[in-house]
Amino acid sequence: MAAQLGNLFILAAPSGAGKSSLIKALLEKHQSADHYPMQVSVSHTTRAPRPGEEDGVHYHFVSRDQFEKLIEQGVFFEWAEVFGNYYGTSRVTIEQTLHLGIDVFLDIDWQGARQVKKLLPDAQGIFILPPSTQVLKERLNKRGQDSEEVIAARMLEAVSEMSHYAEFDFVLVNDDFATALADLEAIVRGQRQRTVKQKMRYPDLLRDLLGDQSTDAAE
Repeated sequence: MAAQLGNLFILAAPSGAGKSSLIKALLEKHQSADHYPMQVSVSHTTRAPRPGEEDGVHYHFVSRDQFEKLIEQGVFFEWAEVFGNYYGTSRVTIEQTLHLGIDVFLDIDWQGARQVKKLLPDAQGIFILPPSTQVLKERLNKRGQDSEEVIAARMLEAVSEMSHYAEFDFVLVNDDFATALADLEAIVRGQRQRTVKQKMRYPDLLRDLLGDQSTDAAE
Protein backbone atom coordinates (compact mmCIF):
# COMPACT_ATOMS: atom_id res chain seq x y z
CA MET A 1 0.00 0.00 0.00
CA ALA A 2 1.41 3.41 -1.00
CA ALA A 3 2.31 6.00 1.65
CA GLN A 4 -0.72 7.89 2.91
CA LEU A 5 -0.97 11.29 4.55
CA GLY A 6 -3.25 10.00 7.30
CA ASN A 7 -2.06 7.72 10.11
CA LEU A 8 -3.58 4.37 11.01
CA PHE A 9 -3.73 3.58 14.73
CA ILE A 10 -4.61 0.08 15.93
CA LEU A 11 -6.00 -0.04 19.46
CA ALA A 12 -6.50 -3.34 21.24
CA ALA A 13 -7.29 -4.27 24.84
CA PRO A 14 -9.18 -6.78 26.92
CA SER A 15 -12.89 -6.04 27.15
CA GLY A 16 -13.46 -3.45 29.89
CA ALA A 17 -10.01 -1.81 29.77
CA GLY A 18 -11.50 1.42 28.42
CA LYS A 19 -10.27 1.30 24.84
CA SER A 20 -13.50 2.49 23.20
CA SER A 21 -13.99 5.22 25.83
CA LEU A 22 -10.51 6.59 25.18
CA ILE A 23 -11.06 6.70 21.43
CA LYS A 24 -14.44 8.40 21.89
CA ALA A 25 -13.00 11.02 24.25
CA LEU A 26 -10.12 11.81 21.88
CA LEU A 27 -12.46 12.22 18.90
CA GLU A 28 -14.81 14.45 20.87
CA LYS A 29 -11.90 16.63 21.96
CA HIS A 30 -10.75 17.12 18.37
CA GLN A 31 -14.05 16.96 16.49
CA SER A 32 -13.73 20.59 15.30
CA ALA A 33 -10.00 20.40 14.52
CA ASP A 34 -10.03 20.51 10.71
CA HIS A 35 -6.22 20.78 10.61
CA TYR A 36 -5.86 17.24 11.95
CA PRO A 37 -9.09 15.34 11.20
CA MET A 38 -9.57 11.90 12.71
CA GLN A 39 -12.25 9.23 12.87
CA VAL A 40 -12.85 5.74 14.13
CA SER A 41 -13.31 2.98 11.59
CA VAL A 42 -16.82 1.52 11.53
CA SER A 43 -16.38 -2.24 11.47
CA HIS A 44 -18.77 -4.97 10.33
CA THR A 45 -20.00 -7.46 12.90
CA THR A 46 -22.44 -10.33 13.22
CA ARG A 47 -23.25 -9.70 16.87
CA ALA A 48 -26.55 -8.10 17.87
CA PRO A 49 -26.61 -4.35 18.58
CA ARG A 50 -26.28 -3.33 22.22
CA PRO A 51 -28.63 -0.72 23.73
CA GLY A 52 -27.94 2.65 22.14
CA GLU A 53 -25.89 1.31 19.23
CA GLU A 54 -26.86 2.36 15.69
CA ASP A 55 -26.21 0.55 12.43
CA GLY A 56 -23.62 2.42 10.36
CA VAL A 57 -22.51 4.51 13.35
CA HIS A 58 -21.11 2.05 15.87
CA TYR A 59 -20.97 -0.99 13.57
CA HIS A 60 -22.33 -2.27 10.29
CA PHE A 61 -24.53 -5.06 11.65
CA VAL A 62 -24.81 -7.97 9.20
CA SER A 63 -25.83 -11.62 9.30
CA ARG A 64 -23.30 -14.43 9.48
CA ASP A 65 -24.04 -15.43 5.89
CA GLN A 66 -23.52 -11.85 4.69
CA PHE A 67 -20.22 -11.60 6.54
CA GLU A 68 -18.89 -14.85 5.12
CA LYS A 69 -19.75 -13.67 1.60
CA LEU A 70 -17.78 -10.47 2.24
CA ILE A 71 -14.82 -12.60 3.37
CA GLU A 72 -14.95 -14.54 0.10
CA GLN A 73 -15.04 -11.25 -1.84
CA GLY A 74 -11.86 -10.04 -0.12
CA VAL A 75 -13.56 -6.95 1.26
CA PHE A 76 -11.90 -6.94 4.67
CA PHE A 77 -8.61 -5.36 5.71
CA GLU A 78 -8.77 -7.69 8.71
CA TRP A 79 -11.36 -9.93 10.27
CA ALA A 80 -11.64 -12.28 13.23
CA GLU A 81 -14.14 -14.37 15.14
CA VAL A 82 -14.46 -13.36 18.82
CA PHE A 83 -16.88 -14.94 21.30
CA GLY A 84 -18.76 -16.59 18.44
CA ASN A 85 -19.20 -13.40 16.38
CA TYR A 86 -17.34 -12.08 13.36
CA TYR A 87 -15.72 -8.62 13.27
CA GLY A 88 -14.08 -7.07 10.21
CA THR A 89 -12.82 -3.81 8.70
CA SER A 90 -13.28 -2.69 5.09
CA ARG A 91 -9.89 -2.29 3.41
CA VAL A 92 -11.12 0.08 0.67
CA THR A 93 -12.71 2.42 3.18
CA ILE A 94 -9.53 2.60 5.27
CA GLU A 95 -7.29 3.32 2.28
CA GLN A 96 -9.56 6.06 0.94
CA THR A 97 -9.80 7.74 4.34
CA LEU A 98 -6.03 7.72 4.89
CA HIS A 99 -5.48 9.13 1.40
CA LEU A 100 -7.61 12.14 2.38
CA GLY A 101 -5.25 12.87 5.27
CA ILE A 102 -7.62 11.65 7.97
CA ASP A 103 -6.22 9.67 10.89
CA VAL A 104 -8.11 6.42 11.45
CA PHE A 105 -8.48 4.43 14.67
CA LEU A 106 -9.13 0.71 14.50
CA ASP A 107 -10.85 -0.67 17.60
CA ILE A 108 -9.93 -4.34 17.15
CA ASP A 109 -8.34 -7.31 18.93
CA TRP A 110 -4.79 -8.65 18.68
CA GLN A 111 -5.74 -11.07 15.91
CA GLY A 112 -6.98 -8.24 13.72
CA ALA A 113 -3.98 -6.11 14.67
CA ARG A 114 -1.63 -8.83 13.50
CA GLN A 115 -3.41 -9.03 10.14
CA VAL A 116 -3.31 -5.24 9.64
CA LYS A 117 0.39 -5.04 10.54
CA LYS A 118 1.21 -7.60 7.82
CA LEU A 119 -0.55 -5.46 5.21
CA LEU A 120 0.50 -2.07 6.61
CA PRO A 121 3.65 -2.26 8.78
CA ASP A 122 3.60 1.53 9.24
CA ALA A 123 0.37 1.32 11.26
CA GLN A 124 0.92 2.09 14.94
CA GLY A 125 -0.30 -0.49 17.45
CA ILE A 126 -1.43 0.69 20.89
CA PHE A 127 -2.38 -1.77 23.62
CA ILE A 128 -4.51 -0.63 26.56
CA LEU A 129 -4.06 -2.40 29.90
CA PRO A 130 -6.22 -2.14 33.03
CA PRO A 131 -4.44 -1.29 36.33
CA SER A 132 -5.45 -4.67 37.81
CA THR A 133 -7.67 -7.69 37.18
CA GLN A 134 -9.94 -6.56 40.03
CA VAL A 135 -10.54 -3.18 38.40
CA LEU A 136 -11.16 -4.89 35.07
CA LYS A 137 -13.84 -7.11 36.60
CA GLU A 138 -15.46 -4.13 38.34
CA ARG A 139 -15.65 -2.24 35.04
CA LEU A 140 -17.27 -5.19 33.29
CA ASN A 141 -19.86 -5.48 36.06
CA LYS A 142 -20.63 -1.75 35.96
CA ARG A 143 -21.48 -1.92 32.27
CA GLY A 144 -24.48 -4.09 33.13
CA GLN A 145 -24.46 -5.58 29.64
CA ASP A 146 -23.34 -9.15 30.29
CA SER A 147 -24.34 -12.05 32.50
CA GLU A 148 -22.05 -13.45 35.20
CA GLU A 149 -21.20 -16.34 32.87
CA VAL A 150 -20.18 -13.98 30.07
CA ILE A 151 -18.13 -11.81 32.43
CA ALA A 152 -16.32 -14.90 33.72
CA ALA A 153 -15.52 -15.88 30.13
CA ARG A 154 -14.30 -12.37 29.35
CA MET A 155 -11.99 -12.41 32.38
CA LEU A 156 -10.45 -15.68 31.21
CA GLU A 157 -10.09 -14.32 27.69
CA ALA A 158 -8.48 -11.13 29.07
CA VAL A 159 -5.39 -13.05 30.17
CA SER A 160 -4.94 -14.50 26.70
CA GLU A 161 -5.59 -11.09 25.12
CA MET A 162 -3.10 -9.27 27.34
CA SER A 163 -0.37 -11.83 26.66
CA HIS A 164 0.00 -10.23 23.20
CA TYR A 165 0.82 -6.74 24.48
CA ALA A 166 4.47 -7.02 23.32
CA GLU A 167 3.35 -7.18 19.68
CA PHE A 168 2.28 -3.52 19.88
CA ASP A 169 4.33 -0.35 19.50
CA PHE A 170 2.90 1.37 22.58
CA VAL A 171 1.37 0.20 25.87
CA LEU A 172 -0.90 2.45 27.96
CA VAL A 173 -2.17 1.59 31.45
CA ASN A 174 -5.65 3.03 31.88
CA ASP A 175 -5.62 3.70 35.62
CA ASP A 176 -6.41 7.43 35.61
CA PHE A 177 -8.56 8.13 32.53
CA ALA A 178 -7.35 11.72 32.00
CA THR A 179 -3.72 10.61 32.09
CA ALA A 180 -4.34 7.73 29.70
CA LEU A 181 -6.16 10.10 27.32
CA ALA A 182 -3.25 12.56 27.42
CA ASP A 183 -0.81 9.73 26.68
CA LEU A 184 -2.90 8.57 23.73
CA GLU A 185 -3.07 12.11 22.36
CA ALA A 186 0.72 12.45 22.69
CA ILE A 187 1.21 9.32 20.57
CA VAL A 188 -1.13 10.64 17.88
CA ARG A 189 0.52 14.07 17.79
CA GLY A 190 3.97 12.50 17.63
CA GLN A 191 3.10 10.37 14.61
CA ARG A 192 1.80 13.43 12.75
CA GLN A 193 5.18 15.16 13.09
CA ARG A 194 7.15 12.35 11.47
CA THR A 195 9.34 13.58 8.62
CA VAL A 196 7.65 11.42 5.99
CA LYS A 197 4.23 12.85 6.93
CA GLN A 198 5.41 16.46 7.11
CA LYS A 199 7.01 16.21 3.67
CA MET A 200 3.65 15.12 2.28
CA ARG A 201 1.73 17.76 4.26
CA TYR A 202 3.97 20.76 3.50
CA PRO A 203 5.62 20.25 0.08
CA ASP A 204 5.15 23.90 -0.95
CA LEU A 205 6.54 25.24 2.33
CA LEU A 206 9.61 23.01 2.14
CA ARG A 207 10.17 23.99 -1.50
CA ASP A 208 10.01 27.69 -0.61
CA LEU A 209 12.30 27.29 2.41
CA LEU A 210 14.91 25.32 0.52
CA GLY A 211 14.78 27.38 -2.67
CA ASP A 212 16.22 25.40 -5.57
CA GLN A 213 17.41 22.57 -3.35
CA SER A 214 15.53 19.32 -3.64
CA THR A 215 13.46 18.30 -0.61
CA ASP A 216 14.87 14.83 -1.18
CA ALA A 217 18.13 16.09 0.30
CA ALA A 218 16.47 15.94 3.68
CA GLU A 219 15.91 12.20 3.43
